[in-house]
Amino acid sequence: MFSGSIPALVTPFRNGAFDEKLFRGFVDWQIAEGSSALVPCGTTGESATMSIEEHNHVVRVCIEQAKGRVPVIAGCGSNDTAVALEHMKAAQTAGADAALVVLPYYNRPNQDGLIAHFRHLADNCSLPIIVYNVPARTVTDILPETLGKLAGIKTIVGVKDASGKVERVSAQRLHCGPDFCQLSGNDDMALGFMAMGGVGCISVTANVAPGLCAQFQKACADGRWADALALQDRLFPLHAALFSDASPGPVKYALTRTYRDFPADLRLPMTWPSEASRSAVDAALAHAGIA
Repeated sequence: MFSGSIPALVTPFRNGAFDEKLFRGFVDWQIAEGSSALVPCGTTGESATMSIEEHNHVVRVCIEQAKGRVPVIAGCGSNDTAVALEHMKAAQTAGADAALVVLPYYNRPNQDGLIAHFRHLADNCSLPIIVYNVPARTVTDILPETLGKLAGIKTIVGVKDASGKVERVSAQRLHCGPDFCQLSGNDDMALGFMAMGGVGCISVTANVAPGLCAQFQKACADGRWADALALQDRLFPLHAALFSDASPGPVKYALTRTYRDFPADLRLPMTWPSEASRSAVDAALAHAGIA
């Protein structure tokens, strides 16, 4: 259902408010550069700093601007099952193709709680769900066996795996089946992830280098592993630099250098990246031939 290079879109803020005009242009650019789907209001989009109304508005704008040219996977996660469901229903009404739903953070549910959370969402909204596993942020980790149980629910169609454990791809193929959509959530591990059976990446780097990330994913899909490795070598310093300080600070800094008039605003508690991080981004952009 979903594959290729899928940017986890940043949300541009200007003077504290959503810069809708720039965001619409950014969506157009991403599509023109070869991104195969879009994710508004994920972690990189600073969704944790948005009101429910603003969150849903950004999702609607992305869907409107995409105009069906690529699928839109709306960020819909929350540590509150009721709020996650509210986001899903709003995204479905707006025309989203799927919901990206992070494991409930802070609450730290056990595996039974994770099953109950996702089953409740699936029972009450027919929008396809991609489970987002990012233990570094949620403290909770969904085990392959648990994901396999969820894969039996018709509308739970895939996983964004940011566990940092590339061997999970094989384990999840065994428990969920080879047709379950596995998307990498780590740019730096995407090459190994794809070789083991992944079909794409929900990417931070694609915000800055959408064309190169799309080429990398196409090379993997085609089995052109030498070409994919060359692109990995070109992009790896950027993958690392974009996480050299708290994300999305470094990626927003990179965009102020590469995308015309991109605003530098971050919402508290996020702050501008350190000088060392900015220097790392500068060097990585030069290495990739972007700036």
